[in-house]
Amino acid sequence: MFKSVSTNRIVLITALLATGGLAGGCSSIDRLAAIGEKPALSAIENPTTQPGYKPVQMPMPKPEVASYNANSLWRNGSRAFFRDQRAAKVGDIMTVTVNFTDKAAIANETKRSRSGSEDSGITDFAGSKLLTGDAAQVLPGRILTTDSSSSSGGKGTVDRQEKLQTSVAAVVTQVLPNGNLVVEGKQEIRVNFEVRELIVAGIVRPEDIQSDNTIDSSKIAQARIAYGGRGQITDVQQPRYGQQVMDVLLPF
Repeated sequence: MFKSVSTNRIVLITALLATGGLAGGCSSIDRLAAIGEKPALSAIENPTTQPGYKPVQMPMPKPEVASYNANSLWRNGSRAFFRDQRAAKVGDIMTVTVNFTDKAAIANETKRSRSGSEDSGITDFAGSKLLTGDAAQVLPGRILTTDSSSSSGGKGTVDRQEKLQTSVAAVVTQVLPNGNLVVEGKQEIRVNFEVRELIVAGIVRPEDIQSDNTIDSSKIAQARIAYGGRGQITDVQQPRYGQQVMDVLLPF
């Protein structure tokens, strides 16, 4: 029996290692091929042609008829006398100022306790007093006696402080029927053997775009901001794929 259990355990571990090896095989080959080489920058591509891209659909008001002033040099919605330099059409570029500051401090503590007891029985059967000796000992004194108690306590704290300040140029990828703009920007910076990536996407109102064609990230609806990196330093900070597989599969 012991030999069978040990054999099954060895087979299971071997299967897990084989699964992890197959899952990380391509990644390992790519990493081996990139030894001594700098991380490659991504090619400039059209965001609308990427796999998984879906046009944004939002609730839209009824279209309004545009009004024009006759014999006037001024255009409605323009911030410049001759031409509005702000992004307004698909392919236009604007600058997104990422100014993200987040600070949270939360402390929770919970305590709970409960106790209960049950005691039931029959003190005397009919005619039990007439019995003597071993017969009297057979009769039950208590039918049911239970005691229970439970207690629980929990304590948790959160202390988080994050700050990110940078700028990135974004391209208008879509104009919604109400005039709002869908923008997306990606920036990659390589320093030695480490690449830093910044991705910004969301929906902006033309009215929120400043006269210098910039917009603050806090005014972007459905904002998606990602800041990370890849390279030798990031690779060292990540656990090995075998360890990640074991962390997912092991129940303890």
